[in-house]
Amino acid sequence: MVKLNKIYTRTGDQGTTGLVDGSRRAKHDLRLEAIGEVDELNSAIGFAALALEADRGAALHRIQNDLFDLGADLATPLGDIGGADFTPSEMVLRVVSAQPDRLEAEIDTLNAALPPLTSFILPGGSEGAARVHLARAIARRAERAATALAAAEPVNPAALAYLNRLSDYLFVLARAINAGKDPLWVPGASR
Repeated sequence: MVKLNKIYTRTGDQGTTGLVDGSRRAKHDLRLEAIGEVDELNSAIGFAALALEADRGAALHRIQNDLFDLGADLATPLGDIGGADFTPSEMVLRVVSAQPDRLEAEIDTLNAALPPLTSFILPGGSEGAARVHLARAIARRAERAATALAAAEPVNPAALAYLNRLSDYLFVLARAINAGKDPLWVPGASR
């Protein structure tokens, strides 16, 4: 259980942030950039959940918990406390393959009830779908930040898969919210 009595610590005043293993990184470090993008994504998903029916909002709240797991995973580089691989332990929280697998199953369930796409769609249609599309775009940015980190140092493959699957899930969820009546892209419409 996390217990926070004091919000400010002053330890970041010099432009660094502490990771789970006790190391400190510059706030502009690729690892902190990825963590920050996941945090922004989590906030956007919370904003989207406010405009949705209870069951869909609950699904997004579960995803928000997954994103905290993902943030903890990214904040724990391989090493002493992070172990030699990405296996979770009592001391290390990691995203596991069951999490992106669950999203994939939910994508399949949502997609089965939708008409096939015949065009690219425009983000929007309804307030709830527009908020989910915004979260989807932020998920893509978080994925880009995580893959940039992965090009520089090891990142849990399940965490990368989760971000990739999450943006797909959010796309299909937005379509489901619009009940398949998505605004369609009309190429050259404004010429």
